Amino acid sequence: QVQLVESGGGLVQPGGSLRLSCAASGNIFAINGMGWYRQAPGKGREMVARIFSAGNTLYADSVKGRFTISGIYAKNTVWLQMNSLKPEDTAVYYCQMTLAGSDYWGQGTQVTVSS
Repeated sequence: QVQLVESGGGLVQPGGSLRLSCAASGNIFAINGMGWYRQAPGKGREMVARIFSAGNTLYADSVKGRFTISGIYAKNTVWLQMNSLKPEDTAVYYCQMTLAGSDYWGQGTQVTVSS
């Protein structure tokens, strides 16, 4: 019933920037947290950034200082601003939200960093 849809991915040169967006629809209430994860080919899914309703944020060490997560819980939306992108950032990025103790995932959006 709950659907998360990401957008904003694409091809960008090293050092460039992208902004990912995610919007959720369906039976949404009591959102506990929002976040972004990514998965490179042949690799497991890893946490990139999280933002909680209290406003605190968490970042993977690999993206600290380069990525910024923001969200508006009342609008069921979350963003990921990605700056100073590196080739190792190339992955499918997934939006995640936690509702009533359960995790929900978007379909993913491809981010490719290459010259």
